[in-house]
Amino acid sequence: MHKNFRKLALGLAAVLWLAGTASAAEIRVMISGGLSAAYNALVGEFERTTGHKVLTAYGPSMGTTQNAIPVRLERGEGADVLILVGYALGELIKQGKVVPDSRVDLVRSKIGVAVKAGAVKPDISSADALKRTLLAARSVAYSDSASGVYVSTEMFQKLGIADEMKDRAKKIPATPVAEIVARGEAEIGFQQISELKPVAGIDILGPLPDELQKVTVFSAGIASVSKEPDAGRALIGFLASAAARDVIVNSGLEPINAGGTN
Repeated sequence: MHKNFRKLALGLAAVLWLAGTASAAEIRVMISGGLSAAYNALVGEFERTTGHKVLTAYGPSMGTTQNAIPVRLERGEGADVLILVGYALGELIKQGKVVPDSRVDLVRSKIGVAVKAGAVKPDISSADALKRTLLAARSVAYSDSASGVYVSTEMFQKLGIADEMKDRAKKIPATPVAEIVARGEAEIGFQQISELKPVAGIDILGPLPDELQKVTVFSAGIASVSKEPDAGRALIGFLASAAARDVIVNSGLEPINAGGTN
């Protein structure tokens, strides 16, 4: 643990030196679920090393729930750093809500499949096996963000079971899908693996089969309304650095720029 902290501190010192960030600041972050576990594990070290204070608001990358990041921005909530699905960040750039040259693609994320802990583990090893599993399930849950959009609008169609899923598959707004599965309210749940891993009471069957997998990129950028853009860039640079790699990998994500200090 101490070795890891020293590695993080050294990496962060390099990031801050490059960014020219010296004085302490209060950084407001909005982040979606896919990167939250790794971020939560890293942000404390960032605060300890820099003296900055990070205030974090959580919400989906898209959708109309009150906590969704686009909704938060629309109602005027302050933000310095936005961390969410890459194409959703791209939309915010188009709308003028994110500084265009501040975008950094941080990680790639795969969709996983979960059942309640201790339940029979059905076969998801191939597209055909997953199709049989879904047709045998009484209830299926998927998120209201990127993974759920793909599952409900593309994957079911690819499997040829869109009609059969209409009555048994349900979108879960705001609440992590894994919690719904852990409570026994759905037999099978789909969400980013990094969002499934932190929740107790489930067994992760694995990622979707390769022929059905949808890899999502999570990206970070500086909000146009940011009051602390330099400190925000330092935080993004730390999350993109080699110092953060092990934590990110352990959370179920693949770093994109393992040595970056953007």
